[in-house]
Order: sequence, then structure tokens, then C-alpha cells
Amino acid sequence: MDFLQEYDFHLPEEQIAKFPLETRDESRLLVVDKTKSKYWEAPLFRDIITLVRSGDVFVYNETKVSYRRVFLQVESGRIHESIFLEPEDSNHQVWLCILKNRAKLKLGDKLFPVGYKNFQFSYYGPKEELSNLFSERSISDADFEIFGNIPIPPYLKRDVTEEDKVRYQTIFAERSGSVAAPTAGLHFTEELKENLRKIGAEFLPVELQIGYGTFRPLTAEQWQTKTLHRENYLVSESTATKLNDARREGRRIIAVGTTTLRVLETVFDSQIQKYKVGASQTDIFLSPGDRIQSVQGLITNFHLPKSSLLLLVSAFATTQLVLDSYRYALKNGFRFYSYGDSMFLF
Repeated sequence: MDFLQEYDFHLPEEQIAKFPLETRDESRLLVVDKTKSKYWEAPLFRDIITLVRSGDVFVYNETKVSYRRVFLQVESGRIHESIFLEPEDSNHQVWLCILKNRAKLKLGDKLFPVGYKNFQFSYYGPKEELSNLFSERSISDADFEIFGNIPIPPYLKRDVTEEDKVRYQTIFAERSGSVAAPTAGLHFTEELKENLRKIGAEFLPVELQIGYGTFRPLTAEQWQTKTLHRENYLVSESTATKLNDARREGRRIIAVGTTTLRVLETVFDSQIQKYKVGASQTDIFLSPGDRIQSVQGLITNFHLPKSSLLLLVSAFATTQLVLDSYRYALKNGFRFYSYGDSMFLF
């Protein structure tokens, strides 16, 4: 689409990180100072400690990736790969799914997870580009851990490994419900977190359950309406109170990831300059031209061309500075996407 051409670039296949590094905080770090319009290498993510001030507040997404990638089988033996996105009813029996090869299914066809015939689903039909599946019993995240797999990104083009079960979760992961990881958090180790605390940094949780939108390309309608897919978020009273204290005291608030930034920008009331407590949904779409007021820093990965995430990062800094830093990253062999390298913008 023409409106996104400026945010397009060629990414060599070899710069897509297919596997995580041996140590989380040894990813490379590109530092972007938007006030001075300059960028440089740190070089390792753990070196972010040299840029952190006493009193800085790191806000992280404590969502946990659920095991919602499921290989479903029909009686004939044919396999349908699926990702269970979210329940459509309070009993968690009707599920909205990404379902491959659904054209081969008829309404009412029975499917079961490969190797687990005691769980059974019925095809309830299409819902736009997605599908509905029905289960006679309630399906919980504990059930998915029995018959499902962790949904690593499709662009990795490989099967899930035992290592992914650990490395595709952040050290902050507490609350199940996402179908993708808040990848900026993947760079933190417990040791780094503790070292940052020792110099006076604070860590606060929010939650955004990452959904189908993470897999979808941007549409012209989303661009025109300035809305994205809806995702559930939670900001506790404790977190909101501490954020308001930090802002009043002039301390920096740093979003660990774009999902965290979307939450904070949603709950920040610019008229009274305060963060609100909330448990709701957001479809906020941040792009260049928007004034981001809720944070003073952003930690993020290197994102897909023409993606909403790249636009969000460009809104936080400027399009020119972000694209210049991406060109540097491409030229100098930085690793992109979920298991890739990192940026710290402030």
C-alpha cells in the first residue's frame, strides 16, 4: 500500500533471528537519543545499565504466552494447524481461531488435537478470515498446556523446540492469555533486573494480552480510522499510583516494549497528566504525528517492514531518525524480530 512505502525495506533472510542467543542479555543494543537525533551501539543489551538513572521506572508487560498453537486432526487423518486466539463466550467453549485449510471442512466436522481424542472440537464456520470452533467442554490454558504448543512466530519457519518453551517467555511472564511474546522483555535476565534495581531503578507490571493483530498486516482502513485490533489490558491501582508518583517527581518512565507503550498511552489522561487504573480493551494505533506523552523511554526490538510496530516506534522518535537507525542496523548485521537484537530510545 502506497501510504506505507516509506516504511518498507529489504530484510535479508540471514538477519532474521531464527533462534535465541545463548544468553538473553547478550543481544546487541542500538541506542537512539531522539533529543540529539543520534544513535550508537552500546554494544550488549546488559550495557543499558550505563544509560539508566537512579529513579528510572521500567514498566513491563507481565503477560504469558499460552500454548495455543494446536495441530487438529479429522477422522480421515488430515491435519489442520490452528492458533486459538480467544474465547467468544464466558464458558470458554466457542473459540476464535486461525485455522489453516478450513476450505476442506464442512460445518459440524469434528476435529481433535493430534494424540488427544478425549478433547474434541466442531467446526462452527468462518468468521471473516478467522474461524469458530466449538468444544462440548470448557477449554482452559491448563488444557492447552496438555495438547498445545507454544506459538512461536510463523516467520521462524521451523518447529518448536524445548528451548522455545523457556526462551519465548519473558522473565516477567505471570498471566496467561497471549498468542505472542512481548519480545522486548526477552532481553532481560534476573541478574540484570537485580543490578538495575541496585542502582535505583524500579520495575512495575501492566498486562496486555497479545492477540491476532500481531500476525496481521496493516490495512488501509486501520490507517484511516486510526484503530488496531482490540486487546485486553490491565493496569492495577498499585502500578497507577507508583507511576503517578514517579511522574510527579520527574522520574523517567521507560516502556519495556510496544505492547506496554500501547497500554500506558491508553490509560494516560493528558488533561490531568495522570495514569488511570483500568481493566478494559484498547485498539489504539500510534503513528507518526501522534504525541506520545506517557513515557520518556522505550525498549523494543527491530520490527517488520510496513508494520504498526515500526510506525509506533517512529511516533515515539521521528520517522527519519528511526529509519536511519534501521539502515544502520541492516548494514551492520543486527538481528531482527522476536529473537533478535534491541533498541533503547529516549
